[in-house]
Amino acid sequence: MISIVQRLSQTVTAAQTLSAFTRPLLKIMIEVTELESAYLTTVDEARGVQNVLYSLNTSQMNIPEGLEVPWSDTLCKRALEEGQTFTNNVQECWGDSDAARALDIQTYVSTPVRFGSGQLYGTLCATSRTSQSISGEAEDVLRLFSKIIAGFVEREQLVRSLQRANEELASLAMLDALTGLPNRRCITEELNRVIAHCSRSREWVLVGFIDLDDFKQINDQFGHEAGDSLMRILAEQLRVSMRGCDMLARFGGDEFVMVGIGPQLQEDGDAVLEDLRTRLFSASIASVELSDGSKIDYAGASVGMVCLVPDNTDVDDALQKADAAMYKVKASRKQLEVVAT
Repeated sequence: MISIVQRLSQTVTAAQTLSAFTRPLLKIMIEVTELESAYLTTVDEARGVQNVLYSLNTSQMNIPEGLEVPWSDTLCKRALEEGQTFTNNVQECWGDSDAARALDIQTYVSTPVRFGSGQLYGTLCATSRTSQSISGEAEDVLRLFSKIIAGFVEREQLVRSLQRANEELASLAMLDALTGLPNRRCITEELNRVIAHCSRSREWVLVGFIDLDDFKQINDQFGHEAGDSLMRILAEQLRVSMRGCDMLARFGGDEFVMVGIGPQLQEDGDAVLEDLRTRLFSASIASVELSDGSKIDYAGASVGMVCLVPDNTDVDDALQKADAAMYKVKASRKQLEVVAT
């Protein structure tokens, strides 16, 4: 028993996956039970199936990994329901099991693998085609192994759950809560990446600054709920208007920034720039019908675009130039409004 404890300690310490953890245990099970096959199963009670996850076969008995059988037909289910974990005469005890008959199982021992909550994960089993007896010590080993496997699986599931939660938190930290677009931090990192990429590929860096003119007045007149609704609509319209390689972010309260890659430096980037500016401006025009029957007609944002040589810029410089281009557009629009009146 000391050698088993020592081998178990080595397995627990070294194993990084459930497969690497379980297979040495199956080998020990074969040794202590002197049966032909040992295997770990999972049970999906909702689907009504049992699946052989890992198995070790040492003689004519063959329990194939991946084998899926109806849970209602298994020896494991019968053993759980009747509280009988061992028999060396399967035909007499549970002769109605088609799965056992097909596999020619004569000796069978199993123990459930349950989580701390009591939820059934699967079973740990050993079988043989001949009638054999096993010691009480062997059954103790199976029960011990089932608890250890359950603990390992729960730990794996907890680690995966924490990883998913961390990924979701990291994603949320890079997204704007209202629009679902990347936020200021995210677009800043993307702009830094694009500048580095364009420096290597010798392409223009495209940056756009979009300001939703007079958006505060909309919030004041129609309320923040209506303003939020319009903001979400505009964000989606702006997003779908861009090329697939571009990124749009909500940079501030009523400001958006887009970052993209232009053509090669020896080519003219102004055509691409003007096309994007036109598309973004068109996408910033929207009408929203409110629940009280009133309507918001938004005439469009001020869109400033710049085309920059990557070697001569950094993130702050690029954003400042795009912002300055936007303010020129804003000033021009205001001047036209004055002329029109």
